[in-house]
Amino acid sequence: MMIKQRLDQLLKDFVENGPCGAALSVMKNSGKIYENYLGYANLEEKIEIDNKTIYRIFSMSKIVTCVAALQLMEQGKFLLTDPVSEYLPEFKKMEVYHSGSGADLVTRQAERPVLVKDLFKMTSGLVYGGNNTEVERLTSKVMEEIHHLESNGGVSRLRQFSKNLAELPLEFEPGTEWKYGLSHDILGALVEVVSGMPFGQYLSKYIFSPLQMNDTFFQIPDSKRHRLARLYDRKEDGTLSRNTIMEKHAEPIAVMESGGAGLYSTLSDYQKFAHCLAMGGTTGGYQLLSKYSIQLMSQNHLDSSILPQLGWNYDNGYGYGLGVRVMIDQTKGGSNSAIGEFGWSGLAGTYVFIDMENQLSTVYMQQMLPNFETYHQPRIRNMVYGSIE
Repeated sequence: MMIKQRLDQLLKDFVENGPCGAALSVMKNSGKIYENYLGYANLEEKIEIDNKTIYRIFSMSKIVTCVAALQLMEQGKFLLTDPVSEYLPEFKKMEVYHSGSGADLVTRQAERPVLVKDLFKMTSGLVYGGNNTEVERLTSKVMEEIHHLESNGGVSRLRQFSKNLAELPLEFEPGTEWKYGLSHDILGALVEVVSGMPFGQYLSKYIFSPLQMNDTFFQIPDSKRHRLARLYDRKEDGTLSRNTIMEKHAEPIAVMESGGAGLYSTLSDYQKFAHCLAMGGTTGGYQLLSKYSIQLMSQNHLDSSILPQLGWNYDNGYGYGLGVRVMIDQTKGGSNSAIGEFGWSGLAGTYVFIDMENQLSTVYMQQMLPNFETYHQPRIRNMVYGSIE
């Protein structure tokens, strides 16, 4: 009862001061110990959030992608230590940025190849588009071209995107730095190649269908579109306004089946996935992933020299595993969560943490920018751990 009272009040506080709606699910062992929906999915039409509400989970797509890839590793389709170019030949001879831009761009040949584990670990040198570095600016142009990519000659948009991205220089030597970027999108292309199936089809067959995640997909069926929660921008005075810019960009990116950010899901669907991992990778007789692979996934894989590049995750006591943050230092983060607790979050404030040792998983959903993750997520985590036996 204590967990219900505490988390009900926490969600109430969140909705009063942030998003117009929030939903939270906590499972331990084989049972649900908390679930609640508060506020609105659609503020203008006063449509309340419920168990059918669909959310943009953005970067929580990454954990799904990494699990899919680890399934194929378990089948001997590749090794983490293999060069990516063995499966995606466009990454055969990569250049690394040195200086300049445009006609004055200077690059050097990479000292070692990008390895599969670099894609998992975000140490590949692939970045997101932006304006802080020259490689970010070049990447922005490739990302803008997503909208115009065509599937032709049997080459998927995702596969073509990988080829276009590989024409750019890497921002740094593979394995020497950590930087959040398009590594997991390319990991999706790797899944596509080694499985011989379109990426979305692979996810549906080996993750979504077996776990009965019937409302998780890259493209929302027209019959379910009315269930999508609206995305809101929060001004400093607390007022919310509908974000339509992200709405316009969601579908074209989803068409590419972005393993880094393209999935939509519901609270209950994503909890099925999260809790399967918390239970050691098996549910209802279906083995999603071996517990040994989950143990590998949920260890810190970054050298101490690279760890501080995790930013606020590092400040909160986390390392980084195979596509997930991993609790490695409770004292640094002021956290009461277990060592080895792992998960990630999404751009609009969605959040998951998983603890296989204690068979515990928590999933939180909202749709707001800025997402308040530095305020919301540690409080959710600490309150859940503070309320269980």
